[in-house]
Formats: sequence, C-alpha cells, structure tokens
Amino acid sequence: MVRVIAVSNPRLAQAFVDYMATQGIQLEIRNTSEAAEIWLADDGHLEQVQHELQQFLLDPMNSRYQAASWQAGNTDAGLNYQQFSYLQIIRSKAGPLTLTVMSLCILVYILMQVLGDDTVMYWLSWPQNSSQYGQLWRWFSHAFLHFSLLHITFNLLWWWYLGGPVEKRLGTGKLFVIAVVSAFFSGWAQSLFSGALFGGLSGVVYALMGYVWLSGERDPECGLNLPRGLMVFSVLWLVAGYFDILGMSIANAAHVAGLVLGLLMAFWDTRHRAHHQQ
Repeated sequence: MVRVIAVSNPRLAQAFVDYMATQGIQLEIRNTSEAAEIWLADDGHLEQVQHELQQFLLDPMNSRYQAASWQAGNTDAGLNYQQFSYLQIIRSKAGPLTLTVMSLCILVYILMQVLGDDTVMYWLSWPQNSSQYGQLWRWFSHAFLHFSLLHITFNLLWWWYLGGPVEKRLGTGKLFVIAVVSAFFSGWAQSLFSGALFGGLSGVVYALMGYVWLSGERDPECGLNLPRGLMVFSVLWLVAGYFDILGMSIANAAHVAGLVLGLLMAFWDTRHRAHHQQ
C-alpha cells in the first residue's frame, strides 16, 4: 500500500477516489483525526494516479469529478461527518443552572397556554398583598412568566448567550447570585410602577448584560465579553421601550433596575479581583 496524499476535506478525497474508480484504479480512504488519507494498493499505477491528482487539485470542482461521484460513488464511502445538533450546541455552551432556568421557563410557558395566564400568575406572580409576602417563591418566580412566543424566545436566547458563559467561567454559584438578586430587585422596581401583574426574565437578562459587558471592559482576562455594539443595541432597546416606540408592553423599570444592578455587581467583582491580584 502506498499513501498518495492526505486531504483535509473528506468530500474532496472521496471525489478523487470515485473519479479514479471510473479509470479502473481502486483507491482507499483512511480517515484520521486530522485528515482523510488516500492509499493505493497497486503501486504500479502510482505514476498515473499522481498525474491525475495534479489535474484534480487544479480544478477539484470540475464537472467530470462530480459526474464520477454519481457514477462510481456509494453511500458506504466511509465518511463520518459530524452530525449537527442544536441541543448539543446549547448544552455545550451552558451549565446546569442555565439549562434548568430555560427548562422552567418553557414549562411555565406551556402551563400558561394550557391553563391560562391568570391561573399561572395567581401561583407565581409578585406578591399582590401582605398575605402573600410569606410565599417566598413569589419574590423570584415572576421571572419565569412569559406572555408570548416572542417574549420567551428573546429572553431565553439572551439568558443562554450571557448566562452560559458566566456559569462556565465563574461558576454556577455566581450565576445563581446574579439571577436571584436581579430577579428580586428588578421585580421590586417594576412593582412600584405597574403593580404585581408583570413577568419575564428580562430584568435578569439586563443584569447579565451589564455584568458581562463591564466585566469584559474592566477585566478582559475573566473570559467574559459582550461586544459594545450589542450593548449599545440593548440600551437603545431600553430607551425605545420608555418612549413606546415598539408598541409593546415592556417592563422598563425592571430593565433599568437589572442593568444598574449588573453594572454595580461587575464593578464590585472586578475591583475585588484586582485588589487580590495586587
């Protein structure tokens, strides 16, 4: 056996093997972790194979090679392409708390569609009077309430995009603290303006925006980063909500409270880390 060449693109390697099969020469592909190696069993054909290989490399997309794949190719070519999985991507960039919150939000949203918004809000909304103050979950569970598919999609994408890296870099405990503290204070701020009937993860999301952005600006080595363009977009979105440009009911007070809280927490944490490094 003679190794003819190693090709990084397995599909191109297979195209050449198929073409040579139409010329009566059998080649074999051996996949390694780095490349697809093409091997020739009969070295008596080596000169011809090398000549054809030079022509192939000059124009690998030529129609004659594609036609050869249809003529000589088969479905059992030995190519192992990595399967694309959205769930795998989501899990790879998120920790257990990130995934748990996403699952709870989706579960609560499904319950709201089945049982109705009023029923679920009766269980999970911000405390409406002093008799509910002792129901401690209410101070945080409002974050799981979402009132449209756009609402929950927007919040969960941001939660995953920001919360996942925080949990991966700084740990589940840090993300838990940010989420719980921002859910409470953003909810409290919103209740002062709209009463108890509100919901959504956006207060927590804005806290994460502020935290990730300022952490990246003040301490790039922490591994967190939110591009300035996205931060500007988030602030403009917040301003648009105050002027009702978007024509939607938006928890503006929760957004502002979350953003300010996230910035303060990031300032404290980066200052604390800098002090210890010194």
